[in-house]
Amino acid sequence: MEGDCLSCIKYLMFVFNFLIFVSIYLVHLHGTLTFVFTLPSNFFMLILIIFLAELAAAILAFIFREHLTREYFTKELKRYYQGYNNTDVFTSTWNAIMNTFDCCGVNSPEDFEESIFRFINPGEVVPEACCRRNNHLGEVGFSNREECLSGSMLYRNNKGCYSAVVDYFEMYIYVAGALAIVVLTIELFAMVFAMCLFRGIQ
Repeated sequence: MEGDCLSCIKYLMFVFNFLIFVSIYLVHLHGTLTFVFTLPSNFFMLILIIFLAELAAAILAFIFREHLTREYFTKELKRYYQGYNNTDVFTSTWNAIMNTFDCCGVNSPEDFEESIFRFINPGEVVPEACCRRNNHLGEVGFSNREECLSGSMLYRNNKGCYSAVVDYFEMYIYVAGALAIVVLTIELFAMVFAMCLFRGIQ
């Protein structure tokens, strides 16, 4: 009796799987035949939306580039940089920039005068991220941390981060611009081909 029941279940599963497969195929076939006329126009609209969003982002970046000035960054640094608070995103980002580019402040270490950093750490002229580091036999350490924090120019990085970062990104800005133009051109051709296909189907 058990063998007959298992055999029946096996055949029923085969029949139901076959029916499900055929019904999915028929639904897909019906959808393809009715959707084939609207597919190129939907693709065109999707590419158009992406194209317009990228174009708007490029225009806004060009318009608001004036806000990315030395004065703006200096004001923000004085207002929000805390020095050793690694949970603060603004502070940890500035620490990473100063460590990566071996720089200090936006224009120079004097940017920390009259800043919230000096209010929080009154005994320090510059933060630890401004101190010069030695790479001696694979060990990274400060040249003289105490002298650096007290303001000695010999043991701190004196170059401003604005010029260091701008110099670094100047190499890549033209590549990024050319890549954006290539992507927009490809999207433009995709829209033209989608419209040609749509006209051909009609």
